[in-house]
Amino acid sequence: MNEKIALFGAGGKMGVRLSSNLLKSDYRVAHVEPGAAGQKRLKDELGIECVSADAALDGADVVILAVPDTLIGKLSHEISPKLKPGTMVMTLDAAAPFAGHLPDRKDLTYFVAHPCHPLIFNDEADSNARRDFFGGAYAKQSITSALMQGPDEAFDLGEAVAKVIYQPILRSYRLTVDQMAILEPGLSETICATLLYVMREAMDETVKRGVPEQAARDFLLGHMNILGAVIFNEIPGAFSDACNKAIEFGKPRLMRDDWKKVFDRDEIAESIRRIT
Repeated sequence: MNEKIALFGAGGKMGVRLSSNLLKSDYRVAHVEPGAAGQKRLKDELGIECVSADAALDGADVVILAVPDTLIGKLSHEISPKLKPGTMVMTLDAAAPFAGHLPDRKDLTYFVAHPCHPLIFNDEADSNARRDFFGGAYAKQSITSALMQGPDEAFDLGEAVAKVIYQPILRSYRLTVDQMAILEPGLSETICATLLYVMREAMDETVKRGVPEQAARDFLLGHMNILGAVIFNEIPGAFSDACNKAIEFGKPRLMRDDWKKVFDRDEIAESIRRIT
């Protein structure tokens, strides 16, 4: 394991997480960060000195683009002429690859790797792991990966790098880029984040109607815990008749009949277009 990795955006929030974990590996890593604040953060927190883009790309086997989705297309096209055939370009989200923002170079390998984040239901005993909600530090998390283009044997290298940057790992899944796009933004953001936002608004509404805020928060988060454990088969159990009746009448009050259309490919594509 002595491949050279060029990490772009190394001083950003995600980049620093990746840089920290890559220090634990045998990969040769060249860090690229144009911002002075990011450079200082890498130096102060990790003792890492940044290099120029050209120096990082010289002989690079893997190029990780740890930059916002809106910059993936511009950056990948800028560096493409400097990449040797067979170089792996790795993005940390499926949005830009799905939207077709990567350069049309058939001799490059395109790989996407995205974390699942630590599970709500877990067996973490360490207090730091229990408070590691994002992952990549103390708590185990699963990861998803897709080989968008390139020889099939290249998947092993991409997955190996992904397991390092997102460690510690619970499980690793091989998906397609389309499947990853269904998971995000479809499942995780359009559905999960939206409904959680509505639940927070609902909690705030109960406070407006006179319920003490801490009581409302404890009541909601506690019920999320037990209801989620039953719904996702974490424990055997069933809802009460009263709860089932509330769901029967509550769901059509809250949800449109055609809500599952958010998973249609054209809906996913439009969501990604807005993101990128």
